[in-house]
Amino acid sequence: MQRDEQGGPVTIVDIARQAGVSIKTVSRVINREEGVGPQTRARVQELVEALGYRPNVSARSLSSRRSYLIGVIFMQVGAYHYVGEVQVGAMRACRRAGYHLVVEQVGAPDKMGGVQGLAGALRAARFDGLVLTPPTCDDPEVLAAVEAAGLPYVRIAPHREFERSPYVFMDDRRAAREQALRLWNMGHRRIAFIDGPADHGSAARRRQGYVEALQDRGVEPMPEWIAKGDFLSLSGFDATEALLRLAEPPTAIFAANDGMALGVLAAAAKNGLSVPRDLSVVGFDDIPEAEAAWPRLTTIHQPTAEMAEAAVEMLIDGFGDERFRTSVQVRQLDYRLVARDSAAAPSNPIVRT
Repeated sequence: MQRDEQGGPVTIVDIARQAGVSIKTVSRVINREEGVGPQTRARVQELVEALGYRPNVSARSLSSRRSYLIGVIFMQVGAYHYVGEVQVGAMRACRRAGYHLVVEQVGAPDKMGGVQGLAGALRAARFDGLVLTPPTCDDPEVLAAVEAAGLPYVRIAPHREFERSPYVFMDDRRAAREQALRLWNMGHRRIAFIDGPADHGSAARRRQGYVEALQDRGVEPMPEWIAKGDFLSLSGFDATEALLRLAEPPTAIFAANDGMALGVLAAAAKNGLSVPRDLSVVGFDDIPEAEAAWPRLTTIHQPTAEMAEAAVEMLIDGFGDERFRTSVQVRQLDYRLVARDSAAAPSNPIVRT
């Protein structure tokens, strides 16, 4: 935080004096309340950002019924990059609005006692609102506990009951279809897919995109082409070992996330296969390790941090707005295919279309 002329921290009084408005007007802008004209609001907000003013959360919560705490709920998972990206994006939005971010985990006995302990944790934390990540965003017990607590919430990439709450998403199905079609257009015809967890909506949509891509080309994927995975690297390794034992092994493997794709690269190396000469490998997410892997991994960039940031923005903007509870707001963010070095035409391509 910057300092005022006397060297102390910038206060709401400093903002009001420089903006030429009352302290109450500044308070309304900071708390996103109505009753301030757009030009005045913009001028105050510009000064807040320029001077680096940060509201005192404790003082604000004492003078209002808000806690200025936003909670992000995760399931117990090992996709640490995803968790980190969500936190980064959510924190950006919280800081801009003067909120604090609290992370909770469903299913960890030392944190919340599983889903059964969620209701008590929500009461103790006094959240103003929540962001639910996959797969918690589709868990009926989690949704019931949140709604029983009367908390507004926004979901990231839900898989069902889209009318139930506001949500943010990207088109996993279309992105996966584009990824699979790119392999097809390179000449691959034996394209395998490593699936994600059964309860994860994004995994289901990515599998659907893969299947649709092959069906669009007149091919029905054989059951043995779709291997089970859990979004962790070891499952990608084990799935690849099984796929390579097929009578006609794949010339390309599409892993439903980059973690598993890294496992595919390891299994290929163990079996003496050169990527992409002997086997093309593609993933999904664009984690930092995708760029650092060798060969560098072709993947889909998922705007994880941006989706979390958008979810928090929607949540905070909706506080005090009855329409937030009565109508479903939706924001879609774009993906992009990142072509690197791990995919190429097969050694003996099939040229027919």
